[in-house]
Amino acid sequence: MSQPAASALSAPSPGSVSLNVSKGRDIRRKGTQWLVFLLLRAAILIVAAALVIIVGFLVKNGISAISWDFLTEVPRNNMTEGGVWPCIVGTLLLALGAMAVALPLGVSSAIYLHEYARPGTMMRIIRLGVNNLAGVPSVVFGLFGLGLFVTVMKLGVSLAAGWLTLGALCLPVVIGTAEEALRSVPNTYREASLALGGTKWQTIWRVVLPSALPGILTGSILGVGRAAGETAAIMFTAAVFYTPKMPDSIFSDVMALPYHIYVLATAGTEIEKTRPIQYGTALVLIGLVLGMNLAAIMVRAWLQKRHAR
Repeated sequence: MSQPAASALSAPSPGSVSLNVSKGRDIRRKGTQWLVFLLLRAAILIVAAALVIIVGFLVKNGISAISWDFLTEVPRNNMTEGGVWPCIVGTLLLALGAMAVALPLGVSSAIYLHEYARPGTMMRIIRLGVNNLAGVPSVVFGLFGLGLFVTVMKLGVSLAAGWLTLGALCLPVVIGTAEEALRSVPNTYREASLALGGTKWQTIWRVVLPSALPGILTGSILGVGRAAGETAAIMFTAAVFYTPKMPDSIFSDVMALPYHIYVLATAGTEIEKTRPIQYGTALVLIGLVLGMNLAAIMVRAWLQKRHAR
């Protein structure tokens, strides 16, 4: 056999080289995918483990304080005895009132930003303001509410001042989730409505909003959780150290679970004696937030089924 013929037999063909390169790329791609999925699973496990540890710690230390009397009585004997009923009522009223303030304003703002506003400098300024508002600490909202609603508007330390303050606190979350929900509605829905003779507002009210409502409720779920767990925003505007009576108007002050925990842990006369009550109150707060979130999730699921029909 001649030398050129032997070289031709030993040299790899272009097709085999391409096949080897393709296999190498597939191996690297699968390896990268496996590594990324491993990191994602690890992140989920870390978050789940942290949640289990926190809840388990609260259950271990606070379950002994949970009883029917604890849930239905008022605090007694310098808050070393009795229950947290006024705090439960106050927390529910503050959370629901805050969402009653934030939802209409947030959804209206999202409708303007997504459906009406034209891209430009003003649009960028508004979005920048909303994004910055989301990063403002809650204590700043509390001082803002104290200065404007309590002092200037003379609402005093009351439910009304707390609702407005917590509503402003939840507003960026509601605007962001509502705008994303509106963005997820296909443009074909709008075009079909307009083609049938509907006006811009009729299209938004009867077509876009019903389709986006489940996503908007996601924002309300997040807002309720944040409003129910805030301390700094209500300690200046709505919550008081102790009051045994139930609120009888929007100008009444209230007790609230997060502020009650803060008081028992930092300002109580017998902090160590009230330690089980502190953990029990935290456990009640988690259960209350979970219950409100579950109720909102059930409503969202019902609306999704109804819209699917």
